[in-house]
Formats: sequence, structure tokens, C-alpha cells
Amino acid sequence: MGDMTNSDFYSKNQRNESSHGGEFGCTMEELRSLMELRGTEAVVKIKETYGDTEAICRRLKTSPVEGLPGTAPDLEKRKQIFGQNFIPPKKPKTFLQLVWEALQDVTLIILEIAAIISLGLSFYHPPGESNEGCATAQGGAEDEGEAEAGWIEGAAILLSVICVVLVTAFNDWSKEKQFRGLQSRIEQEQKFTVVRAGQVVQIPVAEIVVGDIAQIKYGDLLPADGLFIQGNDLKIDESSLTGESDQVRKSVDKDPMLLSGTHVMEGSGRMVVTAVGVNSQTGIIFTLLGAGGEEEEKKDKKAKQQDGAAAMEMQPLKSAEGGDADDKKKANMHKKEKSVLQGKLTKLAVQIGKAGLVMSAITVIILVLYFTVDTFVVNKKPWLPECTPVYVQYFVKFFIIGVTVLVVAVPEGLPLAVTISLAYSVKKMMKDNNLVRHLDACETMGNATAICSDKTGTLTTNRMTVVQAYVGDVHYKEIPDPSSINAKTMELLVNAIAINSAYTTKILPPEKEGALPRQVGNKTECGLLGFVLDLKQDYEPVRSQMPEEKLYKVYTFNSVRKSMSTVIKMPDESFRMYSKGASEIVLKKCCKILSGAGEPRVFRPRDRDEMVKKVIEPMACDGLRTICVAYRDFPSSPEPDWDNENDILNDLTCICVVGIEDPVRPEVPEAIRKCQRAGITVRMVTGDNINTARAIAIKCGIIHPGEDFLCLEGKEFNRRIRNEKGEIEQERIDKIWPKLRVLARSSPTDKHTLVKGIIDSTHTEQRQVVAVTGDGTNDGPALKKADVGFAMGIAGTDVAKEASDIILTDDNFSSIVKAVMWGRNVYDSISKFLQFQLTVNVVAVIVAFTGACITQDSPLKAVQMLWVNLIMDTFASLALATEPPTETLLLRKPYGRNKPLISRTMMKNILGHAVYQLTLIFTLLFVGEKMFQIDSGRNAPLHSPPSEHYTIIFNTFVMMQLFNEINARKIHGERNVFDGIFRNPIFCTIVLGTFAIQIVIVQFGGKPFSCSPLQLDQWMWCIFIGLGELVWGQVIATIPTSRLKFLKEAGRLTQKEEIPEEELNEDVEEIDHAERELRRGQILWFRGLNRIQTQIEVVNTFKSGASFQGALRRQSSVTSQSQDVANLSSPSRVSLSNALSSPTSLPPAAAGHPRREGVP
Repeated sequence: MGDMTNSDFYSKNQRNESSHGGEFGCTMEELRSLMELRGTEAVVKIKETYGDTEAICRRLKTSPVEGLPGTAPDLEKRKQIFGQNFIPPKKPKTFLQLVWEALQDVTLIILEIAAIISLGLSFYHPPGESNEGCATAQGGAEDEGEAEAGWIEGAAILLSVICVVLVTAFNDWSKEKQFRGLQSRIEQEQKFTVVRAGQVVQIPVAEIVVGDIAQIKYGDLLPADGLFIQGNDLKIDESSLTGESDQVRKSVDKDPMLLSGTHVMEGSGRMVVTAVGVNSQTGIIFTLLGAGGEEEEKKDKKAKQQDGAAAMEMQPLKSAEGGDADDKKKANMHKKEKSVLQGKLTKLAVQIGKAGLVMSAITVIILVLYFTVDTFVVNKKPWLPECTPVYVQYFVKFFIIGVTVLVVAVPEGLPLAVTISLAYSVKKMMKDNNLVRHLDACETMGNATAICSDKTGTLTTNRMTVVQAYVGDVHYKEIPDPSSINAKTMELLVNAIAINSAYTTKILPPEKEGALPRQVGNKTECGLLGFVLDLKQDYEPVRSQMPEEKLYKVYTFNSVRKSMSTVIKMPDESFRMYSKGASEIVLKKCCKILSGAGEPRVFRPRDRDEMVKKVIEPMACDGLRTICVAYRDFPSSPEPDWDNENDILNDLTCICVVGIEDPVRPEVPEAIRKCQRAGITVRMVTGDNINTARAIAIKCGIIHPGEDFLCLEGKEFNRRIRNEKGEIEQERIDKIWPKLRVLARSSPTDKHTLVKGIIDSTHTEQRQVVAVTGDGTNDGPALKKADVGFAMGIAGTDVAKEASDIILTDDNFSSIVKAVMWGRNVYDSISKFLQFQLTVNVVAVIVAFTGACITQDSPLKAVQMLWVNLIMDTFASLALATEPPTETLLLRKPYGRNKPLISRTMMKNILGHAVYQLTLIFTLLFVGEKMFQIDSGRNAPLHSPPSEHYTIIFNTFVMMQLFNEINARKIHGERNVFDGIFRNPIFCTIVLGTFAIQIVIVQFGGKPFSCSPLQLDQWMWCIFIGLGELVWGQVIATIPTSRLKFLKEAGRLTQKEEIPEEELNEDVEEIDHAERELRRGQILWFRGLNRIQTQIEVVNTFKSGASFQGALRRQSSVTSQSQDVANLSSPSRVSLSNALSSPTSLPPAAAGHPRREGVP
């Protein structure tokens, strides 16, 4: 099914529908066109065509109260006629496409060309080959059979290229597969509440069918299109479809249209589903994207990443207008701020690549020069036409040697190591309850310096229980005995709690014997309902007497009101409103309170202050959340103006104040201690009262008594960071955030302001890396702004999950600590890999280079080099990138953004080992034949058989790399390199596997690998020299790094390369480091041209004897011009350079931006 393209899917549905149209009272087409209308148009259309929404329900054979019967045949039929609720995802890239992409690698292309030329020449037997006059004869005659085998080297190079390509493609393929698997897992976990056969059930989003009655509540992401049937105060954010950022109020008579992919920002209600999958509004847009085909594909990359596998649950589409502006900005920001690691790696790779290119060019030039001088000058050979092919063959051989030097120098294993390491970590993090949505979040987490955490549910268990209460003038320190409470008060209390809470909130019997009752829905309300049950009362009868449809008006909870109220009609036509909310807010609106006798008495501000002191503050200092429950009666006539909230929510009568305990999770204090030890500051940002927040923060260990810290309320925080005009000032934030530990009574905007303030701060020498946790819809902006956003998997709303980078599947703070550990591990794995890789690079390049210069032939042949490259790139990246993390990672401070990738210690290791390896290899190269009493392999003719001498060099080289791979497991100069080696089976397997393959290559590789079989004693010597690496490693570890001041660090991101804000804002396309280098080249080129032109002009001026001023004027214009080019803002104005720099080579900025300096 998933393979059907959207259009087939469509036509199939169309056919089905035409045949079945009659079974239901309306066809899919009619419903689809209805859903395209908005607001009043839609209401008019419903009235004209159907009558009302009830009638549509009847036509769809569903009941607004009972829902669908939910029988299998019925559901099947609906899927047949109206389609299923999923959008077929785009096909993943095929393996062949990935192979093709891997083949685009420049070095590989150069190698392929070289190999093909070499192959072609080996089959071409020129007549002059036997001619004594040609240079071939210099090494004595070779036997015929060997001459026949000239094609082997070319073929072997091609073969090894194919190997590299297949490995790369396979890695990409498995990465893609993993990603899709992950995505589909996220999607299968996405459930939605519907009513079927009178029962409220949660079903996977893909199972929703047309005619279902879905219950929607605050924070939901709507999974299908539908019509609003009943509900209260429903506000929807439709910016993902329309781009309008204002929330749209929905009501049955004004605007009942609910669209898939939009977010519920407030309220709750029910809708009847009218369109699913490709026929819903989001689905239609996706279909257009799919049909738009290839040119859309690039824009669609972002959407594509989300369209995981199975049921691609309606990802909300970013619309063309408002919604997208924000997103584009974010995409740009993200593009700019490559993760710290990627930035450092790109830079390093460019540096290494340059060095390699220079070395390989010099190698080729020296070889060619030496050969020509030796043949034609020293030996005075004439260039004979029949010898030309032979000479060309020599030149091709030199070229191949040059290219292999380049191949070994360029660390193409780097991206592979990063990918493997990240993919491995992500897979393992699933076990630690971290569901990673964006790969690089994993590594950024290792650099985190601050975590802003929510309190409820993250630091606490989110199992609310009422433990104290103030009822009828008495403060009970535990649950009161029901008999001690007046009957009238009790009745009011039970009604107020049962009716004024979401009907979806319930307390169900425990699943296992002896477990706690299950709390479903809003946890605070569950705590209150639990209180009713503890008072030996029941809330169910009250609810069945007053079903949800009968509620007259509901003011739902939101972060501004901080309270919730429900109005009901009493039997005598008068109205009663029940209210509950944060005690200091609701008490301010109370003017009466129920006495012990259950009678309301006056409640003056003076009494309120006393109550705050005597009841609320003591409760809060025990870490309890205080909730006040109140009510108010209204006469039947005149009916109050319900929209005037300020008047309605006033003059209340307080029934009781309860203290709800939300115990701290037992593992949290330890987790926070680990964070603090690891150099990460934990801050708590909560909507709770400041005393409660402080009490919980002390229990968690976020603050320790006697320390210098700040606990602020949102209001105070805002007062301190804003100037007289009410604008936020960064330097004011800088005064506060370093000491701030608790921000209480904070709104989502405060959270966002704090996160932004910490990130933008230049107060510390390192830029802070901030992680944020959030669960509510309103946490979206803060989660997006943070470097890493964690959303709660259980309590989190869809909106929060959408904005996050990592989802905590168990909502637990200690999982964040695990994420930090994994992040640091990724960073260390890459460093280990680099340390190993660069040692091999340095040695291989120098050996090939000097060998080529002294003996005209690299001691390591092209094919051998490629094998070494495979060991050190692919296998080593697998072995070193999959080291499991240890607790010791949490004992050091974060690295920060400008710490170089290759520290001094690592540089010491790299150079130290390189010295050892080079010494031994050169010893073997120049005196090896005497040591082993074998023929020398130097100065062999073109197609001579492989010598034992060079085989020993190759074998020793590989053995040294294998043992050095063990050394590379430690990068901070630890002594014991074997520590925990058996915890990593992949590492052991790879080292042993490489060793086995090496034996096969040496003993049976023969001509293609330029190897000749070795004796046992020669093998022993090779291994012995390899083992020397471990001993040498200990010697290097003894040298203190602090003495080696001359060692440079590499791969550091300097401050100036973190691109300043202003540049970010002018949508400048991303400039890669490599591109920057190219630009620098262009500038120099322009300047050179300018100078030449000026000189020519000066000469001409003198020749014609004309005034000297023209030339001077010209010179001044040139200087201004070179600045112009340096600004990279526009193509150069010089005619010559214009001809040279074609428009395509211009920086994108130049093409898109008008000139800022004023056009000359």
C-alpha cells in the first residue's frame, strides 16, 4: 500500500467512491468540498445542503453521543469509501541511487579515471616494447607472464573503489532505514481519543475513520478534518494552514470547521470526522507536493524527513505566509549554527584536504621530473616515437601514486564516523528513554552548560494527591474525617470538583492488585477527584446527573487566567458558577468564605492576608501546590453578560483551599547532583507559587541553603530585565541569569525570554548551550529557541513534541543526564577516531612521498593504500565510534564551543606515534633487505613481481595501525588503554577481523595487492614491531603535555567564525568553510589581475606621453575595488575579471542582494 503513489491512491479512491456513493447520505467529494469552505460560508452551506451538523451525523450513520458502533465490517466499509487516515510517504532512495551518490566523491572519480587509463595502457602493446632503446629495459628483462599481468593493478584499484562505494552506500541506506523506523515508532505511539459504542477509547491516529466522534482538548494536534459538534471555549491555532497567527474561536453556529494539522490552543470539545488522509486539507496539500514532483522535492526535504514510514500522521504543514516566516528563519538559524561538532569537523577536513593536495602534487611533479631527467639527460636516451606508450605508462603510474597519496590524506571516514557514532548513540538512547528526533541534538547535548527544567512531572512524579486542606475555618494537616465537615459544605465541594473539571479526567481502579489507582487526564484535577474519593464521596453520580452537554458555559484553564470555571443552570433557572485555580489568584476574587456551619460569611482583605500567612505560606513551604475552590450564584434574570470575564469571575465564595503534594521523583536529586558535578547548571522554571517552588528546589538539590542564588517570580523577573520603556535589555538579563536558580509563577514568554537571554549572553567567555524541557503547548517557542528541546512523551502535548529535538519517553529528569552522557560520548568517539586516523594519515603520506622521491616508487602501492584507507576509515570509525559511555564522562566540565577538536594531548599522541612508525618503516625500507637477508625491492622495473621486502613494509605498517587503534581508545592521556575493552564487542571483532583479512591479503593476495607470501619468522617480526606501539604509547603518556607548548591545537571554532547575528538576519546563504577558502582565492586572483592591468596602463601612459593622472585615477579606483571584492558583496567591476568570473561562481549573496556600498 505504501508504494502506491499519491495519484494512484487518489484514482483508486475516486473509483471506490463512485460505486459506493449511495450507502451513506453524502459522498466523499461533497464532504471534501464542504471542508474547503471557512467560517460563515461553511455555516450557510451546511444549513442549505444538510440542515445542521446533527443531520450530517445521521447521514454518516453515527451518533454525536454514542459515536460509531465500531464493528469491523462498518469500519472497513468506511475505509473503502472515504479512504484511510494516512498519507502514503514518499519512497525512500533506492540502494542504487545511494551508490550513485557515493560515486560523486571527487577523489574516487580521480582514482577511477587513473585506473581506467592504466587498464587501457596495459592492454596496448606497442611495437617498441621490446626495443632496447626504451627505458623499460633499465631493470633487466621480466618474464612474459608478468608483462601480461599489467592490467591487475588498474583492476584492483577499480575493485577497491567499488568496495568503498558499496560500504558508503550501505551506511547511508541503513541510516535512512533507521530514521524511518524511528519516525514510524513516533507515529505509532500517537493516539487520539474517540467515542465508539458509547465508550471513550484511544486509538492510533491511522485508525480514525470518517464518522468517528473525536474528543479534542487543549494541546492536541488535530489528526483529521471534522465539524465541531459541542464544546467550550475552543480556540485553534490555524497558522500551519493559513499563516494567520491569531487564534481562531470555534463555535457550532459561527465557525464549526476543524482542520487537520491545526493545534488546539484552548478549550475542549467534540467533532465528527468528515475527511481523512489524502482527502483532508493537509492531505490535499501533501498530494499537491507529491504531484509537484521533482522540483518540489528539494523544498520538501524538510517535510520528507518527517514523513517517516507507515502512517505519516499529518505533519502540520508549514504554510506559505506567516507560519513559514518563522520556520524559514529557524531553518536558516539551524543551517548557520551547524552543530558545534560539524563546524569544527568541516574546518579540519578542509585543512587536511589542502595539505594532502599539496603533498600529492609535489609527489607527482618530483616523480615525473626525476624520471625525465634520469632517462633523457643522464642516460641521454632519445625520445623514440615507438617508445611513447611505454613512457606514458610510467607517467600514469606516477599519477596513480600521487592520487593514492591524496586518497590517504583526505579523511573521508570523518563523516562516516560521525554518522555511525550518532546513529549508534540514537539507537542506544532509545533504551535510556530518549527518543531523538534530530540527530545532531544528541551531540549538542554533550556541550550543554545549562538546563531549564519544568517542575511538574519532570522533577516530580506528577502523581498529585491532596494532603492538607482548609475547610470550614479549620486547617487540617491530613485528610479530614468526612463526619467533621458540614453536609452543605461537603455537597458544594463535591459538586464544585466533579463538575468543574474536564470530564475526560477520571480515576480508574489500579491495573494490578495493590498498585495505586490510575490517574487519567489532568493530574491536578485527578488530585482533587482523589480528594473527593478520600472523603468517602463519589463524583460519578454528580457527572451523570449533569452531563457535559448540559454545561452552560466553560472558561477553560489557560496560562493567563490560571483558573477554570464552569457555569451550570440550576433547577430554578438561576445560574451557579464553580471556580478553581491558584489560591493567591482565586482568593483575591473572593469576598465571602464558608464558615464551619456551612454558611457564607464576609471575607475581608485583612482576613485574606491572615489566611495567606497562616495557611497558604506554610503549605507552600512544605512544597505543596495550593488550589482554591470557590463558587458564585447568579440570578436567572437579567442573564449576566458571560463574555465580560472580569465581572463574572469576581465576588466569589471560597469553599476550601487544598494543598496538593507532588512528590519529588526519588532519582532526581542524584541526577541533579551529577549535572552539577559535570558543570551543568540546573534551573527550575515553573508556574507554581514561589514558596512551593523553593521548597521543591531544595528537596531536589537545585539550591542549597546558604548559597548565593536568586529565586524570582515572573513579575519581578520582568521588572528587573526591562528598562523604563518596557524593552528587554540584554545587560540586565546578564546581571540576573548567572545566579538565577528558580523562576516561579512564570509565563511561557518568561521561559522563552530567559532561554533567549542565556543563549545570547556574552557574559561568559563561552557561549552557553541551553537545554529546555517542556510539555505544554505554550512551551513551543522556548523549546524551539533552545539548543536542545526536550518534550515529555507522556504528559507532553503534540505541539510540544513537534517543537522538540528529543522526546523523553518516561518524562524523567534523570533521562536528561543520560542524554548528556551520550552526547559527550559522541564527541569523545569522534576525537578517538581522529587521533587514530590522523596518525595513519601523517605516516602514510610521508612514507609515500619520501619513498616516491628517493626510490621513484611508493613503498605502499595504490591498492595497499586503499586497503589501509578502508581499515582506518570504515572499520576504525565503526570500532571507535561505538564505545559505550561511562560515568566518568560526567566528571568533567563541558568542552564548550571553542575548545579545539584535537587537544594538545591528542596532538602529542599523533606526532609521537608518527615518529615511531616512520622511524621503523624507513629503517625497513633502506636496510630491511640486509636485516632479513632478502632481495631489495627498491628500483624495481614497471611490471616486476611483488618483492618480499615491500610486503614486509606493508605488513609492519598495518600491524602498527592495529595496535595503535587500541592506543586510540583513550584521548585524555590515560595509562590503561585496555580499560573496558571487552564491554565493546564491536571493537574486538573489528580488530581481530582486520588481522585475519590482513593475513589473507599477505599470504594469498599476490599480484593484485603487490604482496608476496611471508615466512613465519618474518610475520613474528612484523607483529613484534606492531606490539612496540603499545609500549611506545606508555612512553608518550609519560611526557607531560604542559612541557610541549609548541604543539598547536587544530579544529577549533574561533569566535569570529561564529557568524554574528546581523549576518544571520539577512538571509545570507550558508557559506561553507571550503567555499570561504575558494572565495579567498578568487579575491587574490582579482587583485592580481588589477595590478597587471594597472601596470599595463602605466606603461601605455608613459609610451603615449599623455598625462600621468589618468593612471593615478585608475589606480585609486582599483584600490577601492579590491575592498569591494573583499566585501564579497558584488561581482568585480574590472572588465577582465568580469569575463573570468562567470555568474555561476558568484556568491549567492551577490546575486540576491542589491549592493550596499553604493554602485560606483
